[in-house]
Amino acid sequence: MGLLILYLIGVLILCVAGIIFISKLSRKQNSSTKNIKLKRRKDPYLFLLPTLILLVFMFGYPLINSFIMSFQHYNLSTPGNIYFNGFDNFKKLFSDSDIWLIIRNSFFYVIASVTGQVLLGLILALTLKKPFPFRGLYHAIVFLPWAFSAFVIGLIQRWSFNGEYGIINNLLINAGLITEKIAWLGTPGLSLLVVIIAMIWIGIPFFGIMILASMQSIPADVFEASYIDGCGPIRRFISITFPYIKPTLIVTILLRTIWIFNSFDLIVVITNGGPANYSQTLPSYMYTKAFSSYDFGLASSLGVMLIVVLIVYETIFLKATHYNKAGDF
Repeated sequence: MGLLILYLIGVLILCVAGIIFISKLSRKQNSSTKNIKLKRRKDPYLFLLPTLILLVFMFGYPLINSFIMSFQHYNLSTPGNIYFNGFDNFKKLFSDSDIWLIIRNSFFYVIASVTGQVLLGLILALTLKKPFPFRGLYHAIVFLPWAFSAFVIGLIQRWSFNGEYGIINNLLINAGLITEKIAWLGTPGLSLLVVIIAMIWIGIPFFGIMILASMQSIPADVFEASYIDGCGPIRRFISITFPYIKPTLIVTILLRTIWIFNSFDLIVVITNGGPANYSQTLPSYMYTKAFSSYDFGLASSLGVMLIVVLIVYETIFLKATHYNKAGDF
């Protein structure tokens, strides 16, 4: 409770400081070149300040509290026995016999899902770029998965891939591709594949929309010049389309990787991490530890590890892709 009070006082101080900062900037309206340049340098921070205050207010306290709980024995089954235990949660986490399986599942899940979404989203955007009959209707159909909640899609996927009465087994048997029913959700390897298929299906419209919007901003005269010069479709894509869509592609891949790495709803709804943690990822494992075992200390240590992994990934990804130079010609 004391930590919450200190946090609220800190947020209040930040808000007051922001108001004072904005009021001081509004008073300085001199027309001199020096003041104008100074104001322009401060403008980005001024515009970002309301968002920063909101983020600190909404996420600051839970983040700080989670970091503290990661170094505590904090199990809701014994609420009167909460104490600091140092790095015991992290030791317990890495001594778990399934942790390396879960880490491997997490990276395979993210890489396979993002790769599938990028490739199919790019194909979708290239398909929708040129006009054709009923394109508007086709837009509505292919972008429909983005409008569904993950819970609904998880239920559909769980029913479709059910080993006994699922429609997927029925279709494959009728097509002569298999001779007996497959326990998709109960077979190691296949259960995670079912979740990946669902995640790819959800994310294709997002990549399609973003890439299509980026391609539509390419000047038409650039393409006209390429046709005159006799460029083929592959050379045109590599030399013209890709450099223009690269900044959008980098940001979209970065965002989707973070979202997918943090997602656990599809896994919980479709497989609940089974069988024997073969479809479990770090976020779903964290959810299981928090709300099944009620071990919030161990779950918080997992959350801290996820934050560190994502910060490292973001730094390496932006440096490797040279995002600050993306779009330069």
